Amino acid sequence: MTMMTIPPRPALLDRPHQDMLIGGQRVPALSGKRFETRNPATGELLATVAQGGAEDVDRAVKTARAALEGPWRAMKPVERQRIMLRLADLVEQHFEELAMLDTLDLGAPYSRTFMGKARAVALLRYYAGQATLIAGDTIDNSAMGDVLSHTLKEPIGVVAAINPWNGPIGMSVWKAGPILATGCTLVMKPAEQTPLSALRFGELCLEAGVPEGVINILTGLGDAGAALSSHPGVDKIAFTGSTGVGEKILHAAAASMKRVTVELGGKSPNIVFADADLDKAVPAAAMAVFANAGQICSAGTRLFVQSSIREEFMERLAAFTRTIKVGDPLDPETQMGPVVSLVQMDKILGFIDGAVTEGANALVGGARMTGTGYDGGFFIQPTIFDNVNDGMTIAREEIFGPVLSSFAFDTIEEVLQRANATEFGLGSGVWTRDLATAHRMARGIRAGSVWVNCYQMLDPGVPFGGYGMSGFGRESGPHHIEDYLETKAVWINLD
Repeated sequence: MTMMTIPPRPALLDRPHQDMLIGGQRVPALSGKRFETRNPATGELLATVAQGGAEDVDRAVKTARAALEGPWRAMKPVERQRIMLRLADLVEQHFEELAMLDTLDLGAPYSRTFMGKARAVALLRYYAGQATLIAGDTIDNSAMGDVLSHTLKEPIGVVAAINPWNGPIGMSVWKAGPILATGCTLVMKPAEQTPLSALRFGELCLEAGVPEGVINILTGLGDAGAALSSHPGVDKIAFTGSTGVGEKILHAAAASMKRVTVELGGKSPNIVFADADLDKAVPAAAMAVFANAGQICSAGTRLFVQSSIREEFMERLAAFTRTIKVGDPLDPETQMGPVVSLVQMDKILGFIDGAVTEGANALVGGARMTGTGYDGGFFIQPTIFDNVNDGMTIAREEIFGPVLSSFAFDTIEEVLQRANATEFGLGSGVWTRDLATAHRMARGIRAGSVWVNCYQMLDPGVPFGGYGMSGFGRESGPHHIEDYLETKAVWINLD
């Protein structure tokens, strides 16, 4: 692994009390309540954070509505584009700080959080380009007489973005990009486990020239997200998170007919054929689930290996997994840090215990890590179960931790049926040197992304999203911003 320099402790943490950002100002919750955010690797208190409630949600939404009708509305697309390009430059300049905030708040190794720099900057520049491409259509009427018809594209209005904790700064950028490109305004609620980089990102938005009130960062617990979802002043919700919470958001949004896009959980299959390049497939299969301690919605947690190579593959996979360095996220050599919280750790360990009870065998790992370097942190061994059947709980439910279930298969028809036998459909992987097999699998798998001879690749120009209980709507790609626009039909009688 390439050595890298760990940056100093972010200046943001010199402020032990972090307030929310509303209308361009850092303000406490109206109730005065606060909650703690701690380093999951050590238990260290990082800051106390304003605990917004329903009254703060109302304040933030009204602020965003006022900003929507202010100077922001009159800005030309090229002006929004210039602001976004300045923001991209600022994110690039300050990314070491943003990545360090995520490492301390989430527990992900700095070597991983810093890798998000290129993607975050590229996303902002991509959406900046999209800002000047928004256009309606002139329509040749199919039945009317001498009538001219055209469409206008207008910002949908106030958007609520409710973000997960597993990729904080990346999610902040991903949600803010289409907002700024289309001329909407935003109330963003970061996860209570990881609020710090979102607050710093909001400050950078102001520095870039985003008008006050256009981007608001509302910190709080689940009740704040619920109030935001049901607020009548919100026009659209963009949610990334668990399927259970996504269902609640859909119910809350129904009363006021908000537009909603949701990117939810997954139980993604990663399928290795006998002709695969094992030198590439083995480490990729491991890191498809152990990266970010398994806390990735599209993690390849169901590994299908063709029977003729399964014994060799599993031996090599186990050997590779045992080399993964788990530990201090600030150690440049660390490849896997802790999970985000005690609650998450207990949930994952419950799945592991349940798997053993159901008859699965832990080929590697299967326990909490203890001893020197792990005290006070929420570390779990990278775990592989090698005799799982499709009906076991760990084969069906999203664990969101470093737990891999492996299966044998024989034919394409068989593995397609088993890979698709899930309510989820977010990611998938296929490893083969045969072009026909690759195409057949890509067509047959029901998932929003099919990675062939790679895994977890993302690009600003390529859409990402899910099938089934993994949600609906797509992020990234040229059509992403359509979800933030209304289409208005204009009729002009020429008689």
